[in-house]
Formats: sequence, structure tokens, C-alpha cells
Amino acid sequence: MNFQLISFAQTTKTSIVKVMKEQTDLKTGAQRTSTYINLLKGKNVAVVANQTSVIPKIFNSNTKNAGKHSVSNTNAKKISKFKYTHLVDSLLSMGIQVKKVFAPEHGFRGKADAGEIVRDGFDTKTGLPIISLYGKNKKPSAKQLDGIDVVVFDIQDVGARFYTYISSLHYVMEACAEAGIKVIVLDRPNPNGHYIDGPVLELEHKSFVGMHKVPIVYGMTIGEYGQMINGEKWLKNEIKCDLKVIPLKNYTHDYAYSLPIKPSPNLPNDKSINLYPSLCFFEGTNVSAGRGTKMQFQIYGSPFLVKGEFTFTPQPNEGATYPKHENIICFGENLTETDHLNKLDLSYLIRAYKQNTSNKFFVPFFTKLAGTKKLQKQIEQGVSEQEIRNTWKDDLGNFIKIREQYLIYE
Repeated sequence: MNFQLISFAQTTKTSIVKVMKEQTDLKTGAQRTSTYINLLKGKNVAVVANQTSVIPKIFNSNTKNAGKHSVSNTNAKKISKFKYTHLVDSLLSMGIQVKKVFAPEHGFRGKADAGEIVRDGFDTKTGLPIISLYGKNKKPSAKQLDGIDVVVFDIQDVGARFYTYISSLHYVMEACAEAGIKVIVLDRPNPNGHYIDGPVLELEHKSFVGMHKVPIVYGMTIGEYGQMINGEKWLKNEIKCDLKVIPLKNYTHDYAYSLPIKPSPNLPNDKSINLYPSLCFFEGTNVSAGRGTKMQFQIYGSPFLVKGEFTFTPQPNEGATYPKHENIICFGENLTETDHLNKLDLSYLIRAYKQNTSNKFFVPFFTKLAGTKKLQKQIEQGVSEQEIRNTWKDDLGNFIKIREQYLIYE
């Protein structure tokens, strides 16, 4: 399948999906089977995967026959419809000896809540054992890797430090380095790869939602990020992983990328993915970012904000079994029609803090998300957004120099 790209210079409030170029030559690492299949033949293979780990195809169909995966294009007489095969099924069909699957946060099928423990089990379709990397251990154990010759990592990232798949990549690389096992990353585009922004993590606040000295938005694909983990010696005892990245074809960081499959239950569309780096801060406050609605990470609100016209009431749904402020009316802001962001936007957080009527706004998790205590203090002290941004400049400049060493794409 040829994925959709559009230059950010062409975007306004119009949905990217509606104006994207329908045909491009971009191909994901997973699609480039001929570049990695020989590395897997005759080997015992483990795959780190979720619902985004697919090899897609595309075909044109009449509008009335287009299904739920169709993409709108006002200039197109036909609609392109997605079909895809899961990477695991594809490898098995080619005779590759896939022995087990490692599942990250949200699970192999991507239905678990954020932060919910993912349990071991078996894939009902293939019978393969599924080992959780978001349960008893986030790092594969030596026993779990016993008998494995190569690990294939293929997961769609969204380019935000607190999105845990880069942390899973770190631990997979570390475990494989310790066991002498090769890791192959099948690269995928970063839908937030067009900018770099936010405070750089301070290592005293290291956690699974932030393991490395990088800004919140780091502007790299997951393959490039893996190379940086290796090159900067971030693995335990500065060991190095035998890493092979299967690169994207015909991709640059200057283009937007519209995901055909939602990367997790609470990122349902392009708008939520674009707003996610800015709105995820609310996970560390008494404000809801829309979990328990159909507009996750496109709205925010709380019972403790000043009453206004826009309201919503969180209810349990897929990905939010127990949403914040369940069954309570929240007052806030609808961001579904805002401009596409090319920066981390603090205005929503600052505005909500100023409107907060409760005695407590921040919770300790905020520091882990921000990667620093400074941001909370700056907001509490009334520092302006521009003044806050100015304090990031030196660290961002240093990171950009580090990042340049590991880029595969322009």
C-alpha cells in the first residue's frame, strides 16, 4: 500500500486526511520484505508487535463500495480502500519460524487500557505464545529469549517521549544485547516527526514514560531512535545491540503521515495524534483529556474548570474502563477544529491551570510526563508560555546536534 503524505506547508484547519495526496511511493520497512526475509530464513524468530504491525495493500473501488478504511479525497473519483496482513501471519506464510510474540502496552491486539497490565497468553489465530512486555516484566527475560536467534520489532510510534513503545524498544535491545541476539527494526513513519520541542528529560525523573535525555517531541522514526539508543550508549552497562534497521522508502520528516490503523485505543485519528504531545500533560493533573469519550486527546475538561459552553461526560469505553471523572460533567475546550500543530502547545495547560477552582491541580505523575519539576513550578509561578519555551532552547539545541548523527531520512 502507498501511504498518504502531505507537505505541512499546505495544511490549515482542514483535516489532513481530506487533503492528503492519495498516491505516493512511500513504503514502510515491513512492506520491504525482500530486504529482510533472508535475515530470517532458517532462524528461530520472535516478533515484538501489536495491531499496527501490518503489511498493507491498497486497491481502488467505487465510492459506494468503500469500507471503513477508506480515505477521503475530494479530487478522486475513486476511493482507496485498505487491506492488510499482519506481519506475523505474513512471516508464517513465507515459512519463517516465528516462535513467539512479545506484546507491549495495550497488548497484541491493542485493546488494553493505558497503564493496564497486559497478561501472557496465546494468539487464537496462530496459536503462538504471547509474552507481555507490560505485565510482570517490561524487559524480556533470558528465559523468554532462550532459543531465539533474531527479534523483529515492528510497532507504530507517534513521536512523543511518554508514548511507551520507545521504552519497550530500549528494553528489547538491552535484553537482546545481553543474550547476543540480533534485533531487526522494521521502520515506520513518525506522524509527529516534523518538529522537535519540549523540555529535555532530567535523568533523576527517568521512568517508563521517559527513559532518555530527549525532548518530549524528538522528531525521529523509531528506527532512527533505536540507532540513537545504541550510539549514545544508553543501554545498561553501555552494551551495544546488534541492530539492523530496515528503512522506509521515499520518506522525509517534512511530510505528515496519516495512520491507517489507530496506534492505541485512545488515539483514534490524525487530530488526536497531533494534539497528543500537548494534551498528554493533563494525565498528570485533575483534568481529563477526553478518555471515556469518542474525542480522546481532542478535548479537555474538568468539573473544576470555570463553567463554559463546551461540556462532556466521560463514560467507560474501549481503552478507558475507568475514565477520570466518570459520569461527571466536565467543562473545557473542544480542539477538533484547531490548526494543525507544529510545536508543543502549552496554552491549553496554562489556561486550564488558571481556570482551576479546586485546591489541587497537579499530581505527582506530572513530573514523570514532563521529565522535570521545573515545568510545574513555572506554571504555578505564572511564567508565560514564551518564557517557559525560552528555558528549553539550550537543551534542545544540544539534542538536535545529537539527533543529526542518527538520522536516516532528511
